[in-house]
Amino acid sequence: MMTMPGWRDWLFSVKAFIAAMLALYIALALDLSRPYWALSAVYIVSSPFSGATKSKALYRVMGTVLGAVAAVIFVPVFVNAPVLLSLIVALWTGTLLFISMLDRSARSYVFMLAGYTLPLIALPTVGSPDTVFDVALARAEEITLGIVCASLVSSVLFPSSIGTVFRDRIDGWLADAGAWADDILRGEGATPVTPLKRQKLATDVTALDQLISQLSYDPATVDVVREARELRSRLLMLLPLFSSLADRLHALKMEEGDLPPELPGLLQRTADWMGKGANSDTQSSAHALIAAIDTLSAGNDRSDWQRLVLTGLLARLKEIIQLWQDCLTLRDTIGGQTESGSFKPEFRERRLQLGARHYDHALLVVKAGTVVAGTFAACMIWIFLGWDQGATFVAMAAVASSFFAAQDRPGPMILSMLLWTGVAIVTSFIYIFGILPMINSFEMLVMVLAPAFLFLGLQMTNPATMTLAMLMAVNNASFIAIQDQYSADMTSFANSSIATMLGVSFAFVWVTATRPFGAELAARRLVLSGWRDLAQTAAGLRSADHNRLASRILDRLGQLVPRLATATTRDIQQVDGFADVRLGFNVLILQEDRARLAEPERQQVSAVLAGIADHYRRQVRAARSLPPPEALREVVDTALLSLRQATPPENLRRSVDSLVGLRRVLFPEAPPPERSRTLNPETPPSHQALPNAAE
Repeated sequence: MMTMPGWRDWLFSVKAFIAAMLALYIALALDLSRPYWALSAVYIVSSPFSGATKSKALYRVMGTVLGAVAAVIFVPVFVNAPVLLSLIVALWTGTLLFISMLDRSARSYVFMLAGYTLPLIALPTVGSPDTVFDVALARAEEITLGIVCASLVSSVLFPSSIGTVFRDRIDGWLADAGAWADDILRGEGATPVTPLKRQKLATDVTALDQLISQLSYDPATVDVVREARELRSRLLMLLPLFSSLADRLHALKMEEGDLPPELPGLLQRTADWMGKGANSDTQSSAHALIAAIDTLSAGNDRSDWQRLVLTGLLARLKEIIQLWQDCLTLRDTIGGQTESGSFKPEFRERRLQLGARHYDHALLVVKAGTVVAGTFAACMIWIFLGWDQGATFVAMAAVASSFFAAQDRPGPMILSMLLWTGVAIVTSFIYIFGILPMINSFEMLVMVLAPAFLFLGLQMTNPATMTLAMLMAVNNASFIAIQDQYSADMTSFANSSIATMLGVSFAFVWVTATRPFGAELAARRLVLSGWRDLAQTAAGLRSADHNRLASRILDRLGQLVPRLATATTRDIQQVDGFADVRLGFNVLILQEDRARLAEPERQQVSAVLAGIADHYRRQVRAARSLPPPEALREVVDTALLSLRQATPPENLRRSVDSLVGLRRVLFPEAPPPERSRTLNPETPPSHQALPNAAE
């Protein structure tokens, strides 16, 4: 459903247009060689928020200077070896693109821009290499001018803080998470499998990275960057705990058909509290709920398996309440309601390493390598044809390939870019040959440019059309190519337009042919990487990296979920992203606690970990999900019995709870351990069926 632009959208569009006209006026007044570069730079860096504009402006300057310096170095040295120069340009573009994909903050723009700036400057000057310095300097000057104008207008004229949007995003996420908690706690969503729409909450949290990276450039939010990062880590940690809580509720209902009489009231009160989202009371309600949980835990006299499940459920519920309380406190701090730097966490079970991320380096190399090969192939076509406009052809192929390289399926976006580039050419033709000949003052020029650029500015406020609208604004500025004197040339315009369209078309054909795979391959590789991580962790190969591994597990989940929605094969569609996350956290706890156990219990736990490592290694080798062996369930049950009989058992609470969690993930339909032994009396309670985990 299409919505009409609001006043904030109009404000951004007007501010961007004012900055663009200011940059164009100054460039014309200073008699710069390509004033339209200053105009286009404004639309490249402009953002509805002043902090984001400042960050993009800084990174745009850095990327442009880096690419310009590379052009000045490479062109004079390799101009007489066109194939070698083509290879250097292609490798530069792809290598810088690869580095940009490793950085998921706004800073990544520096590297991608530096990558495609080299062909934009270097290739048009190969016929006259003595001009490369002048061209590089002019581009740096004019783009810097546009950036300064954009930053100045954004900061002075009704500046908009990104903090408002960040808080709105947090409020929306808390509302969605509160709705999920409400479903679970009232019993409606207590199912063993997490619905995909709930898994998407992980994607919403990981999407906060870009906003958080821009907070430090906004004067209104520069003091709350640390709190924003702490908030993101807690929001992400809530999700597997929600999933675990739902699973424990399901286990209780499956065994007893009803919940303990004291529990529904507690769940109802928690649901009422969390269902309010960001409006939940921060302190008193949380303390009262935690006190009620402690009371119910102390009175938990249920037998065997049900007691263990209920204990784990109450532990998860307490952690969720503490995390929710932390999220509300941090949200208030970011909103200015409490003093920055005064945050004291309630949840202290685990500290996530905020910088730990999962990278599929092999897939990133493929994406960057496709751009390298495509850029080099375009250069070879140019050299073979000896085409005057070949530099434009190659540069546009490199730009189009780079802009959308990080996506799983860049083809559709490049095709959209091609269509809108055609629209920009038609619009520019009308301006150059129909409107500009009648313009005799700068004021009239501003009036005739206003309709097109104000419209594009409005489209840049819509996330769905932002990138394409920005590219169209840049293309319009480049094709119209405003100079201090009118000098239209139909032949030159036609050649340049054809080269641009062919360059984008080549990028579309190339990526379609070389990257036929889509999100499903990335999803499958993420799943396999998760299994590989779990196998290594269970085997003790990553015992010194627990906090970073926990953060990487959650980050991988955020990358996996949006791809699950587009998967077409059955095995990928059925992946529950949270199940392996829950298992991973339980394995980490067992690895942490194992060294403190007595020798018999340590051997039991080691056997469990060895069995899990072996199971996930088999899944990696088979590249598909496999049912865990019954021998592993027997080993888990034996370890549970051993730890529950240990003296004193209170010291082993975390380990016992983790074993229960492992059993629920791997064998959710299995009867309780005591009933399993009754059904299988011949099975010996021995841990020797599986080898010990690596120490």
